[in-house]
Amino acid sequence: MRGYRLWLVIILVIAALTIWMSATDPHINFLGIDQDVKVVQGLDLQGGSRVLLRVVPGTNFNDSTMEQAVSNVERRVNGLGVSDAVVQQQGSDRIIVELPGVKEQAVAFESIKSTGLLEFVDFSSVTAGSIPEGACVLTTDQVALAESRLLEGETPKAYDEYTCAGETLADPDESAVLNNGQPFQTIMTGAGLEDAAPYLQNQFGTEYSVNFVLKDNGDRVDNFIDFVGAHANSAMAIVLDGRLLSAPTIQSGLSEAARAGTMDGGIITGSFTRDEANILAAQLKYGALPVPLEIIAFDTIGPSLGKISVDRSIRAGIIGVATVLFFMLVYYRVPGLAADLALLMFIVINFALYKFIPVTLSLPAIAGFLISIGTAVDGNILIFERMKEELRAGRSMDRAIEAGFERAWTSIRDSNISTIIIALILWWFGRQFGASAVQGFAITLGLGLIINLFTAVIVTRTFLHTIVLVAGDALRTNRNLLGV
Repeated sequence: MRGYRLWLVIILVIAALTIWMSATDPHINFLGIDQDVKVVQGLDLQGGSRVLLRVVPGTNFNDSTMEQAVSNVERRVNGLGVSDAVVQQQGSDRIIVELPGVKEQAVAFESIKSTGLLEFVDFSSVTAGSIPEGACVLTTDQVALAESRLLEGETPKAYDEYTCAGETLADPDESAVLNNGQPFQTIMTGAGLEDAAPYLQNQFGTEYSVNFVLKDNGDRVDNFIDFVGAHANSAMAIVLDGRLLSAPTIQSGLSEAARAGTMDGGIITGSFTRDEANILAAQLKYGALPVPLEIIAFDTIGPSLGKISVDRSIRAGIIGVATVLFFMLVYYRVPGLAADLALLMFIVINFALYKFIPVTLSLPAIAGFLISIGTAVDGNILIFERMKEELRAGRSMDRAIEAGFERAWTSIRDSNISTIIIALILWWFGRQFGASAVQGFAITLGLGLIINLFTAVIVTRTFLHTIVLVAGDALRTNRNLLGV
């Protein structure tokens, strides 16, 4: 194998890096990569919450509407930082959401069920402070949305019949505030925003605001900019799902920027807490739900069962790996030692990638990883058996080693690729039908098979050549050390 010394250096560097990533939980900030490297556990291992949502009765919807709702709920929950959240439709009007590791359930629940209709509303005719924050406000877009959901033949409600839902199911509905008997004019909705993020107003404070960026050629962005430019020192209301978040005054500097054509964003203030700011930013960034949802059930899943399963899985994995290492060393001797070193590196690389990507570790994912260890050993067995055949045929040790790797390569390649294809199909079907257990199994199995193409051939080959370089004479005179 030409250039095996260079490969040895590369392998040692990879080994050092992956051991460091596996043994610690570092924060990597390098070449544009900025992320924590840590183990992410699934719902079955760390516990969490399971939420069942239902479309509010009386709402007009169809299959396309539900697909969009599932997609938007998934983006919102992931936007809140909930790793490996499972969101899938159940029946015709229900959505089930699994939230691994969620402790502050109310935060995620509020983000999930809110329809997220954010509006920038003309409040220029409203006296400052006359409508309190949290009040129910009727807008032109709310009316248009409600009328678009009417069934054929239904009559639209009168403006004074519109209400906002109470904070709890026991609270009565609250009548919406009107603008002299008419809805307030919506200037722009959240569809005109490109991005949004929470922002701490001062270093030592606890109040947050939400910064937003306008979308180029976004829906009604020009109307928004024109309004800001023409209404310096007037109020503009920010309304979310019919509730008044705040009614800040348009500052003269912002109005001047709008008139000059240099305005590209703004700040939503309202004395938000960190959780409230995170929820609002996720709703703005990941879209409104096409239908209102209500929570009809939720369960808290404890991690005790997961801990038992993890402990037993780890114990079984250690016993299995130790048995395989012992078998390879006893049966193949020196080549088995090279294979054992490669197998240990295979395990370390996999675990480091699980933490870096990250791959959510659930019980099926762990099973996929353990199966991939078997495929890694299988490749080395093919190589060594072919090598022993060459030695028995009278080939020299160096020629037999090269022939073993070269002639076994096509079998290893084809078998791994065929299994990778199956893993991809499993992953695709798991993603389509919300089967996270199948996805986790497919990801760890497929990733292990890909890494095996490197470790079973390149790493084992490099280690074996290094051993031959050090102890070649002893191996040539005692072929028993080669497993023959």
